[in-house]
Amino acid sequence: MQVGMNEGAFGYIGFPSKPAVGGAQTTKAAASGVGSSEDTNQTRALKRTECQTCKNRKYQDGSNENVSFKAAAHISPEAAAGRVRAHESEHVANAYDKAFEEGGKVVQASVSIHMAVCPECGRTYVSGGLTRTKIMTPVDEANPYNKSQKELFGEATTGNNADYQV
Repeated sequence: MQVGMNEGAFGYIGFPSKPAVGGAQTTKAAASGVGSSEDTNQTRALKRTECQTCKNRKYQDGSNENVSFKAAAHISPEAAAGRVRAHESEHVANAYDKAFEEGGKVVQASVSIHMAVCPECGRTYVSGGLTRTKIMTPVDEANPYNKSQKELFGEATTGNNADYQV
């Protein structure tokens, strides 16, 4: 019983299948010529050439902050990971600067790096990133709106918890 094969997954073709219990083993490797010098040369040629999709891929920031990549720019797939991480760290640094200016602090900062697979050549690459930050600023007690909000919150939560004793 054959459960699965690795045929075609990421360019690996012709792994020998496992024999069924009591059955004969058949290998696709012999039939497809895996390991021949012709296949090796083709694989090396594919690795050396860059597909047009990867060659024309551009990165651009869509936020309203003063960071890099405001204008679309090409980054090679090999350098994309480092450049995107550096770009997202600019967003984190801006959050710390903003918190300092407002007298608050950064409560949480997270960076997600997104990966994708090129549809033309099958190469994985960093497709972008996302930074999320939360800044906590002190509440101004002199502001009448803040005082009113605090009173309303107190009225809304009164009676939510009760301790009963029998």
